[in-house]
Amino acid sequence: MTIAPELSDRVLTELADAIGGEHVLTSKTARYNRARVPAPFPVHRWPERVPDLVVLPGSTEEVAEVVRIANAHRIPIVPRDGGTGLTDGAVPEHRGIVVDVKRLNQIKEIDLENRTCTVGTGINALKLNEVLAEHGLIYPDDPASYPCSLVGGRIGTSGWSLVGSRYGHSRDLVLSFEFVLPTGKVIHLGDGGGRKISKSSSGYQLKHLFMGHQGTLGIATEATLKLFPKPEAELSPFWAFPDYDSAYRCVGQLARAGIATFAGAVLFDEWKVDYLRRDDEAYIPQPADVRALVCAVAYGYEDEVRAGGKRLLRIAKDCGARYLGDEISQGDWAARHDRYATPLHGRTRSGQVAPMSWHCEDAAINYTELPGVRLEWHAIVERLRARFDVFDDWGMFCYTSANTGVDYLTEIDIGIWEQELGDEAWAAWVDAKREIAAVALRAGGSISACHGSCREGEVDLVPLELGGGYDVMLDVKRAVDPNNIMNPGKYGLQRAYAAERGAGA
Repeated sequence: MTIAPELSDRVLTELADAIGGEHVLTSKTARYNRARVPAPFPVHRWPERVPDLVVLPGSTEEVAEVVRIANAHRIPIVPRDGGTGLTDGAVPEHRGIVVDVKRLNQIKEIDLENRTCTVGTGINALKLNEVLAEHGLIYPDDPASYPCSLVGGRIGTSGWSLVGSRYGHSRDLVLSFEFVLPTGKVIHLGDGGGRKISKSSSGYQLKHLFMGHQGTLGIATEATLKLFPKPEAELSPFWAFPDYDSAYRCVGQLARAGIATFAGAVLFDEWKVDYLRRDDEAYIPQPADVRALVCAVAYGYEDEVRAGGKRLLRIAKDCGARYLGDEISQGDWAARHDRYATPLHGRTRSGQVAPMSWHCEDAAINYTELPGVRLEWHAIVERLRARFDVFDDWGMFCYTSANTGVDYLTEIDIGIWEQELGDEAWAAWVDAKREIAAVALRAGGSISACHGSCREGEVDLVPLELGGGYDVMLDVKRAVDPNNIMNPGKYGLQRAYAAERGAGA
């Protein structure tokens, strides 16, 4: 496929005719603003990722027309929703056209009787829930990026919700969605061919094939979502522990207790506690004897939350927990979305305060494997820090992925002073990411529970994780996107078009 070094006047005219000239943006500001995501990247290489232009279509039909034009001219095209992803899914690695979907932000229907709503994928859950609250309802997809991530991005990453143990994650909450294929054809995905139902046995479960597409198979433009009663009560107790093992035992027992209102539990290890103590990010008092923290969350009607809460508090006490009080508990849980608003901050290995940005590795790990994975990951980051002063270990937390406690989103946070990243430090970081991903696979986990695995390092091991399924993924990519225009380069899918593969197919 030929990458257009600059788009011709003919293409610009076709796009302007399709969506209006005011929605075709060519300025440097418009293009640079859509060239990256919050995850750190060597600043001196930023120009490599700048798109040739940006378009803002206002309907499914306009998105389809943009895609048809790009396909006809073999121009790379990358969908961009909130741009909050941390693994470069929305980054245009081969330049081309970025399709910003923020104009697709309408609420098209709220069905009070069937408890669903249908929205454009350019809306975020915060804005949607402001409207749903008037009806006593909630759409409970709750990532750390809740105020700024969009529904389309949640579909593109098959996102993970902080209260997923109670309500499910994006894949469970999205009933169906409208999707523009790389040819410009529009299809409807979900049970019953994209209708407003939650279970069907007709045909393949194509919705799940397209969840987590990372822009490689097309663009989601409209979605029908499950709604729930807005919780009447919330309980979010925070407990301190003198050691990691007690906290680990506690979080497991909380998750396995079978309490219906249980929405999640999170465990902070001693590296995370040390980071919070150093940088004063949280509202938690940090006496020296605190070595680990656990938070549990319950949602529901007041009487059922009160009853379930008593059970949660009793379990924690039996595990040696010290309750931190109502004010701290409520304040810290309320701050769960602050990461995306926190200014750059951190410390180098030598202790120097520096404007560091945040990167996280987010594997899915079985409960029984958490202690071992934790130590291996910290050792990897320590070796990295020993070589380069631009990295800092911001600790780990583990968060229940399901109400059975079977597996956890297991995240290690690394502060990176990206303005000081040179090619040598970046290469070492990529190697470290690959090592971290390899540990997750050896432990029987998945490289990512939340963001996807598109970045250098981790993406190398995706074929190892998926096995023969990765070959099917290559076949699907080539069949759906014969000209490889959709987000080329992601997930290593360019190998689907290799000559030898075509000859053998």
